[in-house]
Amino acid sequence: MSESELDRSVAAVRSFNRFYTRKIGVLQEGLLKSALPLTHARVLYEVARRDEPTASLLGRELGLNAGYLSRVLARLEKGGLVDRRPSTSDGRRSLLRLTPRGERTFARLDARSREEVGGMLRGLSTADRQRLVEALATTRALLGGGDPPTAQAPAYLLRPHQPGDMGWVVQRHGALYAREWGYDESFEALVARIVADFIDHLEPKRERCWIAETKGAPVGSVFVVAKSPRVAKLRLLLVEPEARGLGIGKRLVEECVRFARQAGYRKLTLWTQSELLAARALYRHAGFRLAGKRRHHSFGKDLVAETWDLAL
Repeated sequence: MSESELDRSVAAVRSFNRFYTRKIGVLQEGLLKSALPLTHARVLYEVARRDEPTASLLGRELGLNAGYLSRVLARLEKGGLVDRRPSTSDGRRSLLRLTPRGERTFARLDARSREEVGGMLRGLSTADRQRLVEALATTRALLGGGDPPTAQAPAYLLRPHQPGDMGWVVQRHGALYAREWGYDESFEALVARIVADFIDHLEPKRERCWIAETKGAPVGSVFVVAKSPRVAKLRLLLVEPEARGLGIGKRLVEECVRFARQAGYRKLTLWTQSELLAARALYRHAGFRLAGKRRHHSFGKDLVAETWDLAL
């Protein structure tokens, strides 16, 4: 590349950086209308998405100077958002985690971010959204980005439901559960009733559906629906076989938990079957605890139903 070509490329990248930082509001004093600067909010995000990370891990991941990161963490601790406990394996190291106040603050920030980005994407067609996602994945790959171990995996997009999605949810649940677990058509009928009730009685501020898609095609779903003013239900978690291993299931469950906290629920509950081991592992990892089990005969099989609860 000649010097003039490099100069033009540099100018184009800098111009995009100026456009995008203004577009997403990082030039404001507080990120997403909060009191937190960008770096503090990003550290909060990294603590939220990891299982008790150390400060040294965060420093490596974010490329932050140890002294500066220490000051950021001190401010977050002083604000009651983060606390630390000594590692049982190495007393010289401290493990970081969000406090209940930190979880609520992060849930609000995450909801605002999702709303703002969703607002930008809502005006795009499905094809244009996919072009954007693929272009961003290309940018990350060219600049050496990506989160192991899924850096080479196809990009996916989470979006709200749209016309046609409910039929897909019913059809794919019926087909996959018949093929993988031997459930009969009564299970598909149950799913149809659930999605019909969701559409008929939807409360947008308290209920939500997420659809995961790759290359413009749906590959996953999950719902949060109201059970009572203080209790929400996680329902209809599904990931297509070809999309498993990308972290979609984990992300869908995380979105449910964050949304439920933001909506003011005190508990998130779900009903599943003991044989669905992969789903149960996701629930356990997200903090759900087994609250009860019961033998029953449904969907043409003898099953053990389980109720899992998460205090919010």
